[in-house]
Amino acid sequence: MLTRYLGACTLVLAVIAPIVTSADRPAPVPYKSGRSVTVARNGIVATSHPLAAQVGLDVLKGGGNAVDAAIATSAAMGLMEPMSCGIGGDLFAIVWDAKTQKLYGLNACGRAPGKATCEYFKGKGLAEIPTTGPLSWSVPGCVDGWDELSRKFGSRTLKDLLGPSIRYAETGVPVPEVIAGYWRGLERPGTDADTAKVYLSTGPDGKPHAPRTGEVFKNPALATSYRLIAEGGRDAFYKGEIAARLVAFSDRKGGLFAAADFAKHTSEWVDPVKTTYRGHDVWELPPPGQGIAVLQMLNLLEPHDLKTLGPTSPDYWHLLVEAKKLAYADRAKFYTDPAFAKVPVRDLVSKEYAAGRGKLIDPMRALADVPAGDAKLGQADTIYLCVVDKDRTCVSLIQSNYFGFGSGLAPADLGFALQNRGTLFSLDETHANCLKPGKRPFHTIIPAMVTKGGKPWFTFGVMGGDMQPQGHVEVLVNLIDFGMDVQAAGEAPRVEHVGSATPTGRPASAGGTVRAESGIPAEVVEELTRRGHRVERVRVNGGGYQGILIDPAAGVLHGGTEARKDGAAVGY
Repeated sequence: MLTRYLGACTLVLAVIAPIVTSADRPAPVPYKSGRSVTVARNGIVATSHPLAAQVGLDVLKGGGNAVDAAIATSAAMGLMEPMSCGIGGDLFAIVWDAKTQKLYGLNACGRAPGKATCEYFKGKGLAEIPTTGPLSWSVPGCVDGWDELSRKFGSRTLKDLLGPSIRYAETGVPVPEVIAGYWRGLERPGTDADTAKVYLSTGPDGKPHAPRTGEVFKNPALATSYRLIAEGGRDAFYKGEIAARLVAFSDRKGGLFAAADFAKHTSEWVDPVKTTYRGHDVWELPPPGQGIAVLQMLNLLEPHDLKTLGPTSPDYWHLLVEAKKLAYADRAKFYTDPAFAKVPVRDLVSKEYAAGRGKLIDPMRALADVPAGDAKLGQADTIYLCVVDKDRTCVSLIQSNYFGFGSGLAPADLGFALQNRGTLFSLDETHANCLKPGKRPFHTIIPAMVTKGGKPWFTFGVMGGDMQPQGHVEVLVNLIDFGMDVQAAGEAPRVEHVGSATPTGRPASAGGTVRAESGIPAEVVEELTRRGHRVERVRVNGGGYQGILIDPAAGVLHGGTEARKDGAAVGY
């Protein structure tokens, strides 16, 4: 899979002869995607494992709607890409409901345990929350998210939707190439014994190993957990046997969970937030996630004629990086749980605010005094999926453990890893994102949707921690300004700026680094360097894109999935 992507990157810079184009159509672009667009009329499911996408498609073909298919696909991904997601993590979604013709946002994010205080961590001599282990836990929100989505929009029971994943967990599922590569991270010395029992096998040499490409992985413990949820609903997780086992596991490992932390958990329906970009309404979820950084970046870019600059112009990439620096500086200062602090969302996403901030961009020189930050934000493992059904209900859903296998701890009798989202709290009590019991941490995972003329047009997301807002903007510019199709828009070579201010209060350093993939032309790298950017060549940046575009005139769906992942967009 990775080999195919790198090959595509090597060949993307085709020489295109000048041609006459109409004023309202972007000029041809010098990027050729490695895959064809998936086109279908009745429904498409796109995610980063082909078999999980098929699970969702089977739900659609069996008469289920997009929300049903999204829940079934999410459950399958928890089995099939367990380092990235599962019922030990959180979930966010944006839904366009065809019946009400309205947009809905779901924040299914867990909260800090009641025992988690700044005083507790400082009393243990810790300057920050550990990135792994039991002290990095927050309450998982995924299962309650499934329940909220199902009760509000679903047409199938959780028992029906979890059935395929239960069968796969018991009989086994083959591991694809990219996911097998992620899995090998668990082979490090010191892997927790419970976690190893769930996810590693012992070879003939007596050494534990992760499943290799094509090897069949089984998880009977997860099948048991899914059965408990299928029969008992979300209460089985938050008030029943699973909650009891999680608290017992926490006590054994030195965590802070109590039964009350699970019993009190609730998700929240929120209003998505938008900005306009060249005639399109771009929707993201409000904090504690980082989605509005996308809207801030788009507002900063919109005054510039990116279409004329084109995707091989150093001017474009310079503007993108500088806009990102400004948006992420605001992210570090303001983004937090709005239940604990006022977040000026309306002001931050306004065109007026962007006009003032945009004056800070020097077209010929990189900003060097924007704070840089925290490598923790760039290490996230996440899955994204999107579904559109025959009625044009659309689901944009993202789910994550944060780091690979989250905290690195998975109860052997439950079969899933617990997330480490708590590590994104600050222990600086003057910081907006400081730790408090029952508070939701800053979140990296962000679903997105675009409407046009009051109707859904594009459902998409990009995985990858700190990369996600940058990836959203690059996809939208590729699609709207540069005229790429839904496949090429996500697959085209990217840059990623690392080293922005973070919501954890870590020390700042100047400048940051621009990571340019191999498909970015050498002359672009040279010019960015001349303008003061520190540029590093990489083969592949973080992120993993899925997207579905609706062509209302033809009544056809266009699905895209990039080769940075094992994924597939499948339809009927």
